[in-house]
Amino acid sequence: MGNCLPSKQSAISRKVVSKKQKVLPIDASFKLPAPLPSWPPGGGFGSGIIDLGDGLQVCQISSFNKVWATHEGGPDDLGASFFEPSQLPQGFSMLGCYSQPNNRSLYGWVLAGRDETGSALKQPVDYTLVWSSESLQIKQDGVGYIWLPTPPDGYKALGHVVTNSPQKPPLGKIRCVRSDLTDQCEFDSWVWGLGKESDLNGFNVFSLFPSNRGTQAMGVCVGTFVAQKTTTAPVSLSCLKNAVSNLSCMPNLDQIKAIFQAYSPWIYFHPDEEYLPSSVEWYFVNGALLYERGEESKPVPIESNGSNLPQGGSNDGAYWLDLPVEEGAKDRVKKGDLQDSRVYLHIKPMFGASFTDIVVWVFYPFNGPSKAKVEFINIPLGKIGEHVGDWEHLTLRISNFNGELLSIYFSEHSGGTWVSSSELEFQNGNKAVTYSSLHGHAMYAKPGLVLQGSGSIGIRNDTAKSKKFIDTGTNSLVVAAEHLGMAITEPPWLNYLRKWGPKLTYNIAEEIKKVEKLLPGKLKSAFDKFVRSLPNEVLGEEGPTGPKLKRNWTGDEV
Repeated sequence: MGNCLPSKQSAISRKVVSKKQKVLPIDASFKLPAPLPSWPPGGGFGSGIIDLGDGLQVCQISSFNKVWATHEGGPDDLGASFFEPSQLPQGFSMLGCYSQPNNRSLYGWVLAGRDETGSALKQPVDYTLVWSSESLQIKQDGVGYIWLPTPPDGYKALGHVVTNSPQKPPLGKIRCVRSDLTDQCEFDSWVWGLGKESDLNGFNVFSLFPSNRGTQAMGVCVGTFVAQKTTTAPVSLSCLKNAVSNLSCMPNLDQIKAIFQAYSPWIYFHPDEEYLPSSVEWYFVNGALLYERGEESKPVPIESNGSNLPQGGSNDGAYWLDLPVEEGAKDRVKKGDLQDSRVYLHIKPMFGASFTDIVVWVFYPFNGPSKAKVEFINIPLGKIGEHVGDWEHLTLRISNFNGELLSIYFSEHSGGTWVSSSELEFQNGNKAVTYSSLHGHAMYAKPGLVLQGSGSIGIRNDTAKSKKFIDTGTNSLVVAAEHLGMAITEPPWLNYLRKWGPKLTYNIAEEIKKVEKLLPGKLKSAFDKFVRSLPNEVLGEEGPTGPKLKRNWTGDEV
């Protein structure tokens, strides 16, 4: 990512590595395959500095000097490295150090602060030694010391200082922030500990993010970490806050279009995929029907933009959508139309508008049946998993400091996974490659098999490259960007808040029995227990809802 100037790239100063010491992923700094474009002008997006109000300005620093590293413990038992930010612009001060596991390329950032009033930032009055590796018999580069700043009254610490000597750091090394400009934070991801997984009652290092996250939440992620001797104690650090709810750093419509053209992902479908996406408009024009409770015998054709769909209200079961009645039309519409597919974009502020989330919604007329893997046996699950109307999504998280892609969220049935840009596959510049699973349409960053379950029993999520794909940049539509006010007209179908498919009409118990006939006796009960533990979204018992009823519409991804 960049320093305050958008064009800067990650840099690192490090000690000479011993010839005997193996090269680790973190020894290489990641940068996107292609340079960032020049963004269209307007507002504060991509300017390098964000004003959080009351005299506090911040910029994003991604050049570091390594202070200390360990080579065991943590993710993949490869250790972690600890850095302090370098090349801070004139007038900016460090708010905390950065750390990440050694099992991936160096790619991160911390915020630095500048005080325009003389009261937003202050030096700590002292330091407390939180932890030292001095007495530990571990593989490490020297000895590491992690210090917690003691803030003056009315101020809070946002990060640690890391040193490789037992002397306390200078008081001027770091700044604390006035309490009214801070917010509560919590653990994000595990960075390091002495074992191969986090220890509730042991020493751990975690990255941090605001406790309250969503489109209306003003907590700002600082990029720092917290080191604590127990995970049950309150977090000893705070994050920042956009005190004046300043949205001027959010992108305008021209900038949004440029950002999406730069990063629009490719979605690959399995070579055996029968149920492909389409545009919502294609689905309506090709015979989708609106049903009303009590009037089931009189379904209504839907206008191409959904203008005759009931608007607002709640998901009360009074209405639902379904496929055409005529069998030929039903089979044709089920399969979607790749050539007519379109993705729908929701643009929303995140982390106090220091980031922009571009949520890429994909519509499928039909979700196909699931397949299970039970020990060494692959078994089709009959109608289990089938449902009409399937909404899936990817979320691109963009830095408003410089427009760089930080990570992508992949929706996977009722959950999902954030994947750092440093771990993505790219093609055609900075466009990420993504994979949609066979029939279930869960999104993944890499091809292959992901088993959704426990142990050796689970639902198969098979992904692979094929000649079936969409370049989402070729046909996209911004359907919602609340920060732009009236500049975006939401299509009527977006405010249809009922089911996009009918409730389940098959008997789950009967389907399970059909499958169990194919299993050896000892596997029957384990399979039955597994299937009944699956969420309704996988079982297909309830018709799916549209984008606005998903929890990520106003909240963060889970």
